[in-house]
Amino acid sequence: MEVTSAEITAWVGGFLWPLARVAALLGVAPIFGSRTLPRRIRLMMALVLTWAILPLTPPPPVLEPLSPTAILVGFQQILIGLSMGFLLRLAFEALTLGGQMVATQMGLGFASLVDPQSGAQSPLLAQLYTLLGSLIFLSLNGHLLLIRLLVDSFTILPVAPIGVDRDLFWILVSWGSQMFAGAVLIALPAVVSLLLVTLSFGVMTRAAPQLNILSVGFPITLVLGMVIILQSLPTLSGQATRLFDLALRDIGRLLGGSG
Repeated sequence: MEVTSAEITAWVGGFLWPLARVAALLGVAPIFGSRTLPRRIRLMMALVLTWAILPLTPPPPVLEPLSPTAILVGFQQILIGLSMGFLLRLAFEALTLGGQMVATQMGLGFASLVDPQSGAQSPLLAQLYTLLGSLIFLSLNGHLLLIRLLVDSFTILPVAPIGVDRDLFWILVSWGSQMFAGAVLIALPAVVSLLLVTLSFGVMTRAAPQLNILSVGFPITLVLGMVIILQSLPTLSGQATRLFDLALRDIGRLLGGSG
């Protein structure tokens, strides 16, 4: 049995091009790309997922590994994976930003920890919103839908030097405003309620100037803020579901499909 160099090149290329797209997606997407997961685990996930979806993908073109066309193909696969993962991450960042708004209004902006998703400092309440959003995403089988979109992407955008249409990148740009709009809608019930509490303290200060509003108002704001957050959790669930549904649909649009 003889194996030619062309066959070896075809075998290696047939695995490396899909691996580049899968690894780029898992490196950026929320939950899969969390800093708490070791790099070896993420690499193993990428290898196993690539091996699983390889029979479902069209055969890639046979190219020399170090040719300019092969480098362009690799760049396109990484770009497609990064675009898919980054769009979904923007939906999770809306939850984080909404939590930061509520924490600032409550006076909990100083209570910050290292976010395991990004590795940066963020308010504790923002991490709570992100954690709840992750649980909602998993309960909706969003991770399975993302893998399904990844498998479909190899049919819609096969391995080739031409990848995502640059006009479709406006979807990513528009998600910048969508992220802020989603954050405002998530934080709106709690922020408006806490604003009414702050206005009430202002009226109390005018009626009784001798009252030390700083020592009295801060613990009351914290307690009422916790109660308001507890009552607004159904709203958070609905807004998070809407954001994830919109993000997955726009990933389909980004790939050129119907979404």
